[in-house]
Amino acid sequence: MFVAPQNTDLLFQEAEKLALYLSLVEQLNKDFNLANEGIDFPLSIAPDELKIQLHEKVYRMIQYKFAEYLNLLYIIDVSEAEIKKLDGSDLVVLAEQVAFLILKREWQKVWFRNHYK
Repeated sequence: MFVAPQNTDLLFQEAEKLALYLSLVEQLNKDFNLANEGIDFPLSIAPDELKIQLHEKVYRMIQYKFAEYLNLLYIIDVSEAEIKKLDGSDLVVLAEQVAFLILKREWQKVWFRNHYK
């Protein structure tokens, strides 16, 4: 049964334990490209670096490309209810929380695809 990780570090630990970290990076690249937000995380990217780069990308999108940001969330299928729960008063914190929601949803896709293949 799928259990969503409680934070980014636990998510990365589980992905690496199940040897699905590369699939997670590939899924991120795929969905960002579907949203016309060309991002190309190398498959060799370390989890900490992925976390930082994703956070920065989300931060810039919220700040400068809000319509594209909303489109990205739609394409990735991030829960609207989860987004609405977030406090948007601090943009840096908001971007970090949204980056985690993106990772969590992408991890769910990868996990299900692997579990039910």
